[in-house]
Amino acid sequence: MIELHCHTTYSDGTLTPQQLVATALAAGVRALAITDHDTLGGWAEAEAAAAGTGLEIVPGVELSTVENGRSLHVLGFYPDRDRLRGPLADRLAGRQRRAETMVAKLEALGYGITLPVLGESTAPGRPHLAKALVAAGHVGSINEAFDRFLGEGKPAHVAYEPFSATEGIRLLRSCGAVTVWAHPPLFQGGSVAAVLPKLLEAGLQGLEVCHPSYGSRDRRQLESLCQRHGLLPSGGSDYHGPGSNGKDTVSLNALGIPWAWLDGIKAAALPPAIGS
Repeated sequence: MIELHCHTTYSDGTLTPQQLVATALAAGVRALAITDHDTLGGWAEAEAAAAGTGLEIVPGVELSTVENGRSLHVLGFYPDRDRLRGPLADRLAGRQRRAETMVAKLEALGYGITLPVLGESTAPGRPHLAKALVAAGHVGSINEAFDRFLGEGKPAHVAYEPFSATEGIRLLRSCGAVTVWAHPPLFQGGSVAAVLPKLLEAGLQGLEVCHPSYGSRDRRQLESLCQRHGLLPSGGSDYHGPGSNGKDTVSLNALGIPWAWLDGIKAAALPPAIGS
C-alpha cells in the first residue's frame, strides 16, 4: 500500500499535488512519495493536502542525469530541502534552456509553438512541449509528438545539459538523501550490470525493483543485484496521471510494494533529513 515514485504538475504529471493525494487516498495508498523531476516544488502542497488523512508523504526527487550519453534518473528520498534547493535551481534553469532550444528546433522545422509559462518551481520538460504541439494542431496526440519530434533521436530532441549520474548521486548523498537508480532496465546506455559498479562507487544505495514496465525477468535480476550488493529495494508505479504520454493506463497501488521497503529507506536516511 505504498507508492515510491509519483509525479505532479510540478514536473511532467497531469495531477496537482492535491489531486494526486486524493487519487492516492481513493486507491488505498498509505505512503506516497512525491518524486518530481529536478524540483521539490510539490512537497508542501502534498503534505498540506494529506494532513489528517493518515496518508504519509515521502519527500523525494527524481534527478535527471546523463551516463554514457543517455538519460539516467536517480531517485533521492528524504533529502535536506534547504541544502538541495540551490543546486536544483541550477538544474531547473538548465531544463528551461533545454526547452527553449527544443522550441527553436521545432520552429526551424516549421512547427512553431509557444513555450508554456510555468511556475518558478516547476520543471519544464518534453511533455509540456508535446501538449503545446497538440494545442497548435501540429500533432494529434502526445504520443505522436514524442514519436515524430521529441523522443531521443528525433529531430527536435535535445539532451540534458551535462550532469553525470555520479555527480547526481554525490549531490543527493551530500544532502542526506537515500539514492535509488530509477527503472534501471529502461536505461539505454549499457547493461545494468555493466553500469552499476560505477554508480555504487559514487554512493548509490538502492535499485527500483518494481516498475510497471518490467517483466518478471527484470525484477528477478534486480532483486538478485540488491542481494549481491546489499542494496535497498524500492518500487512504484512512476505515476504521471491520466493523459500523460501514454502512461494513463498505469494505476496507483497496483504493484504490491511492501511497507518494509520504506522502512529500509527510512533507516538509511540521515537523521536530520527526515522531517526537515
